[in-house]
Amino acid sequence: MDKATYDRGLEIRKSVLGDEFVDKAIATADDFNRPMQDLTTEYCWGYVWGRDGLSHKTRSFLNLAMLCALNRPHELKTHVRGALTNGATREEIREVFMQVAIYCGVPAGVDAFRNAREVFDELDQKK
Repeated sequence: MDKATYDRGLEIRKSVLGDEFVDKAIATADDFNRPMQDLTTEYCWGYVWGRDGLSHKTRSFLNLAMLCALNRPHELKTHVRGALTNGATREEIREVFMQVAIYCGVPAGVDAFRNAREVFDELDQKK
């Protein structure tokens, strides 16, 4: 593991997903899934998200679309929160999901809206 890349990934991951979420994921890692946490932090967040070629907001939009296409609702909810943290508006997220409905199918778009609504409702209740 490259410590500098890991550390950069940890910083980015926490800035997007929140300290509490990331700290819990790492603290609850065990011998079985710790390598996955390390891979995610170093490779996904440090190496790829740490690149300068795209803004974090743009990367969030891409993740939202790809997670819809892959039918990964748990990760989608996590990344809806992350997209909001990265400056995306609910209206922009809506537009991503409209695009998903056209290119990935209406059921994927419907599920995306449903999952985002759950996140929005949760966030609105915390206000």
